[in-house]
Amino acid sequence: MPARSLPNGSGFGSGLAGVILPGRRRVKNPLGPSESEVRANLAGEASVDAALALTAAATPVEPTADDESPTVPRDLTAAAFFDVDNTMVQGASIVHFARGLHARKYLKTSDLMDFAWKQVKFRVTGRESSDDVAEGREKALSFVAGRSTAELARLGEEIYDEVIADKIWPGTRALAQMHLDAGQQVWLVTATPVELAQVIAERLGLTGALGTVAESEDGVFTGRLVGDILHGMGKAHAVRTLAVREGLNLKRCSAYSDSHNDVPMLSLVGTPVAINPDADLRELAKNRGWEVRDFRTARKAAKIGVPTALILGAIGGALAVILARRKEQSA
Repeated sequence: MPARSLPNGSGFGSGLAGVILPGRRRVKNPLGPSESEVRANLAGEASVDAALALTAAATPVEPTADDESPTVPRDLTAAAFFDVDNTMVQGASIVHFARGLHARKYLKTSDLMDFAWKQVKFRVTGRESSDDVAEGREKALSFVAGRSTAELARLGEEIYDEVIADKIWPGTRALAQMHLDAGQQVWLVTATPVELAQVIAERLGLTGALGTVAESEDGVFTGRLVGDILHGMGKAHAVRTLAVREGLNLKRCSAYSDSHNDVPMLSLVGTPVAINPDADLRELAKNRGWEVRDFRTARKAAKIGVPTALILGAIGGALAVILARRKEQSA
């Protein structure tokens, strides 16, 4: 599959990105939205622009002459929205991607360890540190700055096939297929860069992906975000925006996530479902009568505790990286 870049003149780089970026100051209007709300809205709208551009550019799969399977009637007003990390993919997709980059000498071992540690803290506490988010954002932007969008898409395809493909939750994948079989659109909604999220969506045969948009000019990343990371209210705004553009009835839509941070998105739709939920989301889902699906190994979780399992898994992965690096150096 050839790597793609977003079309020139898509508007991601000039107008909106220059309005509000991390570190820039603006005059606050006490009657208007906060700076973080404006960034979230920009991120949501940019993610929809990018997603629709990428799906339009994707080559459709044409049925073969001997394909006698019936065409699924399209359900035009319903869709399903899936979070990625720990919902569709076991673990954090950005950490899996970082592992692939480390193997290709794009990242240092210390950077990979830092990615993994921040994910451990988030999974154990259920909350993200604003400092961690800001630091992670800056590291990610410094990595892509000056690189082509085509290079990132190509790396995403390679790393998906090598690392991420085996980490798809079969149960969540089956739920996505259920919506596809019903003729509905199925979208990923994630803080992962949209180019990488689109690779996951294409490999799974989904409609597309809403993800974080990094500003690019003439196919090269500038090192700035459009708005902010697609997260929390940004995800909800992206889903609302897509619903308007695609003519979706959100009351007929479904959303799936593992994280309490995605409650704004889950609350938008008629059928919210907690998948492998953190403690806060599990409690909220219970109180609101939302369906809960847990595809994790219950026996292992009960035996050593989910947070402990996450820590041990992260430590094990980090040790594997260190041992591999030592082996390379001694070869």
